[in-house]
Amino acid sequence: MNKYVKIVSTGMYIPPKILTNADLEKIVDTTDEWITTRTGIKERHIVEENISTSDIATFAAQDAIKNANMNVEDIDAIIVATITPDMLFPSVGCIVHKKLGIQKEVLSFDISAACSGFIYGLTVATSMIKSNICKNVLLIGAETMSKITNWKDRTTCVLFGDGAGAMILSQTDKEDENSILSTYLSADGRYGDLLYVPAGGSKMPASIKTVEENLHTIIMSGKEVFKVAVTKMVESAINACNLAGIKTQDLDLLIPHQANLRIINAVGERIDIDTKKVFVNVHKYGNMSSATTIVGLHEAILEKKVVKGSKVCLIAFGAGFTWASCVIKL
Repeated sequence: MNKYVKIVSTGMYIPPKILTNADLEKIVDTTDEWITTRTGIKERHIVEENISTSDIATFAAQDAIKNANMNVEDIDAIIVATITPDMLFPSVGCIVHKKLGIQKEVLSFDISAACSGFIYGLTVATSMIKSNICKNVLLIGAETMSKITNWKDRTTCVLFGDGAGAMILSQTDKEDENSILSTYLSADGRYGDLLYVPAGGSKMPASIKTVEENLHTIIMSGKEVFKVAVTKMVESAINACNLAGIKTQDLDLLIPHQANLRIINAVGERIDIDTKKVFVNVHKYGNMSSATTIVGLHEAILEKKVVKGSKVCLIAFGAGFTWASCVIKL
């Protein structure tokens, strides 16, 4: 008998501390007008110093579990998409397993695909469920981008925020239940030097020099990233819709990666979708990397921008370069 995948619930967690553009004016040479005009971002949320990615991932997971009316013991796999893990190992997935208090063995691991990570994880989770490896997957996108931001670089420090979103996917025998209609993934490592964190890995281990030179923080070539991001996000959305057997105009909502309002608007225009169907929350949160698409989906559900039967496309683009998209039916 064929097995299908059902989206049972979503959840999110946003840290309460807000960093506004006015706050950034006191830190670096910038203005609210400059940031707003170029990015559309007005504020972003930042974790306290003692809060890690596994903490906010756990909070988002607890919200999704509560919304699913499930017990933590029902979970048999945990996948966390992140580029800001607590440490090199163990994985955030394993740490979340412990923090949730699950009293059994649970398949747990992380995925590193930058801003595309959640959709990469969605594809992996779907495949695992369909192949009977697991029945109830907790999928999380969580980032503490403030931990790897260079607060002296005005071109990048205005962009990023912290947050987490979660989804529970379960095995079902019914094809017509809310489900994943298609996924599309791709990457091109030739662009890797346009957006990266140089130090902290095996190539450049931590040293006094790497810390003093801020090499553990984000380096980005903004203009070059912008050009490729728009092209690949458009390509991703069209490919995911084609795989789902629909046109982009048939979508009830498009949830793009929330990196920059100009990118979001350019993508919406190029795939010829009504602006009212393009979800935007970048002004509130900035770029939360892997968390943006799942947080956007959860907020769209809460705000009733989507209802039962709605077709939604998530698209993302991130360092690597990676890009990904999916079409889901709620």
